[in-house]
Amino acid sequence: MQKNGIDVVAMGAAIVDVLANVDDNFIEAQIKKGTIRGAMSLIDEVRAVELYAQMPPAIESSGGSAGNTIAGLASFGGTAAFIGKTAQDQLGDVFRHDLKSMGVEFRTQPIIVGEKTGRCLILVTPDGERTMNTYLGASQLLSTDDLDDDLIQRAAVTYMEGYLFDPVKAKEAFHAASEIAHACGRKVSISLSDPFCVDRHRADFLDFVARHTDILFANEHEIMSLYQTKTFDEAVAAVKGHCEIAVLTRSAKGSVVVSGDKVIEIAAEPVAKVIDTTGAGDQYAAGFLYGYTHHMPLHACGRLGSMAAAEVIGHMGPRPAVRYSEFLKEAA
Repeated sequence: MQKNGIDVVAMGAAIVDVLANVDDNFIEAQIKKGTIRGAMSLIDEVRAVELYAQMPPAIESSGGSAGNTIAGLASFGGTAAFIGKTAQDQLGDVFRHDLKSMGVEFRTQPIIVGEKTGRCLILVTPDGERTMNTYLGASQLLSTDDLDDDLIQRAAVTYMEGYLFDPVKAKEAFHAASEIAHACGRKVSISLSDPFCVDRHRADFLDFVARHTDILFANEHEIMSLYQTKTFDEAVAAVKGHCEIAVLTRSAKGSVVVSGDKVIEIAAEPVAKVIDTTGAGDQYAAGFLYGYTHHMPLHACGRLGSMAAAEVIGHMGPRPAVRYSEFLKEAA
């Protein structure tokens, strides 16, 4: 890595999470209005205002999939940067402050007039499952004009979240960023984010994985959706050779890392009680990328990911409640 290099620069939706515990009756009422239980639904500003008014007391914290991952990586002690679009408003200030307070470089200029900072209204049921309703707001306006060539060239890995495959300009920015990174001999990584997102953009994802991706993150539902397989094992066979490394998470079943002909299985870490699964995949990616950029064996990278995921699902909110650097000796 060159002088002043960084481990990971993440590109994603700059989102503030609003989390509330709800019962099944509340979820059922929202399903009638278009909410998809256990998944992410895109909503407009009007619906965001309506749902927020109906939610019980909530916790507000900076979120967004890639933002959560970069916060986790910083908690491990990694060096990180973020590229994402906020508005010049209160939630935008909160998001920016939270990342910068962790030492994350964040230089994307906010929007002065127009869309508000994005927010995700997360409904957490007693089983810990989260149902997400996302108003992308300013975050969907990310474009090639926002790319920071210096950050991408300095980063060992440029990491992207699949949620931003919905806006065309953001998708164009992903392609441009991957070209910048590869021109400098850097790695490109993407998370598929959500099976419904994969369903909407399967052809584009397949192309991006095959042509631009070095490290792929997906859970078992997302990878099966991508390759339209009936079983997880079929999806594992399908992804082989499509990218350098595929990191596939399976909740309580642990995870699988596919690299060439190697298939490495990693057990899930024990959790006393699942409180909120929000951010589990994001923090797994944080642990794996920290290990990868610090030249750890793939099994150790996966172990760090599992430890971070186990920590985050034991409390409300998608970001670390402890310093993940405490896990490093145990995973070595």
